[in-house]
Amino acid sequence: MAKPPRKKDSRKASMKKSPAANRGKRKSAPSSIPQSASVGTPASSMSPQQGAGEAVKSEVRWVDIDEDGAGQRLDNFLLTKLKGVPKSVVYRIVRKGEVRINKKRAKPDTRLEAGDQVRIPPVVQKEKPVGPVPGSRVQKVMEAAVIYEDEQMLVVNKPQGIAVHGGSGLSFGLIEALRASRPDARFLELVHRLDRDTSGLIMVAKKRAALRHLQEEIRQRRVVKHYHALVAGHWPASCTEVNVPLERYELKSGERMVKVSEAGKSALTRYQLLELFDGYSLVQAYPVTGRTHQIRVHSAYGGHPIAGDDKYMDDVSLRAFRTQGGQRLMLHAFALSLVLPDGRQERFEAPYDAVFDTTVRRLRERRTGKASS
Repeated sequence: MAKPPRKKDSRKASMKKSPAANRGKRKSAPSSIPQSASVGTPASSMSPQQGAGEAVKSEVRWVDIDEDGAGQRLDNFLLTKLKGVPKSVVYRIVRKGEVRINKKRAKPDTRLEAGDQVRIPPVVQKEKPVGPVPGSRVQKVMEAAVIYEDEQMLVVNKPQGIAVHGGSGLSFGLIEALRASRPDARFLELVHRLDRDTSGLIMVAKKRAALRHLQEEIRQRRVVKHYHALVAGHWPASCTEVNVPLERYELKSGERMVKVSEAGKSALTRYQLLELFDGYSLVQAYPVTGRTHQIRVHSAYGGHPIAGDDKYMDDVSLRAFRTQGGQRLMLHAFALSLVLPDGRQERFEAPYDAVFDTTVRRLRERRTGKASS
């Protein structure tokens, strides 16, 4: 009797400055980055490259795991090596024993160790088209924004208006620009994220072990992030925290938003009033948890939305800020305190860019002028 045909498988994150260590290299943080260097804007800033997204069958590969690759789960390792291959295929070749570690079958959650040899079987892999890459000018802007570097990591004073990575209609972001400017770098990965319109400090790992260390420090809430925000109205000095849950949702347009909701995840932001102006306040915000848009939504919930926030500021207040010359979301990741991968305790600070600094200075001068009169 003929065998019935086989069915195809259709399954498809102290204000005192610590001294820099000899091993690390500090760079002076740029106080102003040209706004014209924003990602995805001028075509002249890109080097367009074309590529075909053709399907190609690979050959058997044997990959040796070094110290930097140790600790990864097998499935995550394969997904990195087999770009363009559906997850269902990756898990199927592991389940069928086609993937081997030291010539033995393994499970998807097996942790790789230094010295392991992984067999990757032939698979049909779609070649990813090569899209626009950052031009030399954008690469120079990103390199100039690096304020600290050692063998393990980078700390970058990200300019406002530049996304941390490409996607959602953007050709490239900060991480793609850094990779383009450092073609010999074997590993460059974002440790955490910042909104496109938020400026300030962000960490980039140069080794997988450093990435694991820094992300674990963030998970354990041992990394202290201080943001400076210019908010509408007079922030009461007695308000030192906002502790309400946040829930993500999407508008019909597909735009992602966040709202205060009992159905959301717990979120806590601590605040300190730094300075009062005419109609505005400069505050320092410390997000204890790390929810999307947390400081922006918590500030608005407290009745003091961040100036220039076109998502969470009411139209009248936003228009008033724009009328006074406001040009950007007034949120800046000012300081980071953490234990580096080599065990040193360090604190980094990043100055405001020219637009943020000018806005605060004008408000300060206006307040001084009214006081003297």
